[in-house]
Amino acid sequence: KTGMNLYPPRIGFTKTVGEGIIMKKRDRRQEDQGGVQWLNAMCEVLKGGVLAGVTTILALLVCAALVSAGAVPVGAMYGAVLAVCAVGALAGGTYAVRRVGRRSLLVGLGVGAVLFLLLLTAGLIANQGTSIANGGAGILCACLCGGAIPGLFGRKTKKKRRR
Repeated sequence: KTGMNLYPPRIGFTKTVGEGIIMKKRDRRQEDQGGVQWLNAMCEVLKGGVLAGVTTILALLVCAALVSAGAVPVGAMYGAVLAVCAVGALAGGTYAVRRVGRRSLLVGLGVGAVLFLLLLTAGLIANQGTSIANGGAGILCACLCGGAIPGLFGRKTKKKRRR
């Protein structure tokens, strides 16, 4: 033998066994990827909603301390609650939009809806009978708008095709 390889290269094949060639196995779970991506996106929306809820609760505790100290009048508390809900949804929406990476507006709105449901559930547990008419519509709008902001601005721009 002279050291030269007389056989043509085998592109796309992994190894030879005897006389035959074994091809690479392709991933056959391509149809399952859509369901897995959807589930991962929903988990990230829920994580963003929990982050938004924690942020909102901590900010509401700060607002309550400021009202107790007399730095903020009690009449301004409804506006502060709306602002805090928007900021909480903004924080959770930013997290979720960055993690999911696609359909950012729907992800942001989902985080806002999760935050609203968390706040509604906490209100029902604490007050034993809360109505949406008692300022719930404003809180819903604040949560959805706060979640939609990172959904609008967190969108990745599409690359232009070169011709």
